[in-house]
Amino acid sequence: MRFDLFYEMAVPAASGRSEADVYADTLAEIELADRLGYGCAWLVEHHFMRGYSHASKPEILLGAAAARTTRLRIGHAIIPLPLHHPVHVAERIATLDVLSNGRLEVGIGRGFSPLEYRTFDRNMAHSRALVDESLAILRASFNDGPLNHHGEHFRCENLDIVPRVVQRPHPPLWTAAVSPETYDWAAAEELGVLAGPFKPWFMVEQDLQRYRKQWAQHESRAAPARAGMTLGVLCLTDGARARTLAQDAFAWFYGELFKTALPVLERQYPGYEHMHDLGRFRSLMKLGVNLGLTDFAGLTVVGTPAECITKLRKYRDAGVTHILCAFGAGALDTGTTRESMTLFSREVMPAFAATAVR
Repeated sequence: MRFDLFYEMAVPAASGRSEADVYADTLAEIELADRLGYGCAWLVEHHFMRGYSHASKPEILLGAAAARTTRLRIGHAIIPLPLHHPVHVAERIATLDVLSNGRLEVGIGRGFSPLEYRTFDRNMAHSRALVDESLAILRASFNDGPLNHHGEHFRCENLDIVPRVVQRPHPPLWTAAVSPETYDWAAAEELGVLAGPFKPWFMVEQDLQRYRKQWAQHESRAAPARAGMTLGVLCLTDGARARTLAQDAFAWFYGELFKTALPVLERQYPGYEHMHDLGRFRSLMKLGVNLGLTDFAGLTVVGTPAECITKLRKYRDAGVTHILCAFGAGALDTGTTRESMTLFSREVMPAFAATAVR
């Protein structure tokens, strides 16, 4: 099981950190992760989510991260395809792959913000169709020769896409996965799946069983299925201190996450009906977010190295290949985050090295 970093680029008002501080701290943490042996640093793309996520143009930050690292892979996850013209996405991906010398991982998805869809003049009811067509164009852009595509939403005539990706046949492709149907689609499309951070583990575990079963039906595939799980993580030598610090930090982070997802959770937007199926967990979240709830739901791993190892085994045993660690969820100071990252790399990661994915 590989361990990565995950960033929403949070700027909590109570933290006293500016946007510039968060960007500088994040790049320094990514440089540290490169030295400590983490697998990848993933950045999201969100818009208009003050406090919770200031990552509206993650490709620029990823370019800076690529220049400061040599081994660490860089992950763009997820790119909300319906909000962008796929040719722009193809050019962005290729540029990052060139800058990183072939270290890019690409995550795609539909996004879940009604405000983003309204602002960028997209219809949420068309989200699945837009993703399908955009993905087809992305894949065509990886091939040599001109790009041609005649579809319902996009038309491309003899386009010479430059630059070209370094990795062949293309960078690893992933998708955000929430609904069970998305896991089926991902298996059929040979995409890795990225689960979390707000769907309870007991539901994700069932989804992963479904995904692996569907993947196994394609016997000709040389590569194994890939599954990532995003978790809030805080690992310290003093477990009581870790829990004390995580209590407020993770309550803030998951509370903000819940607020951003609430409009879709409460209203059944076309194509997003599955979000309403979170049912009982949605009701619990509305009562208040705390470490006990997120730990019960399998969304956080907090404690000493030994405690973290024990908690992480269930994800490995269920077929998770990549843990995306949100250390402190962006709500703790960088000193504590770096302390946790360092301890985790030295005492937790080696316990899973036998099953590491490279």
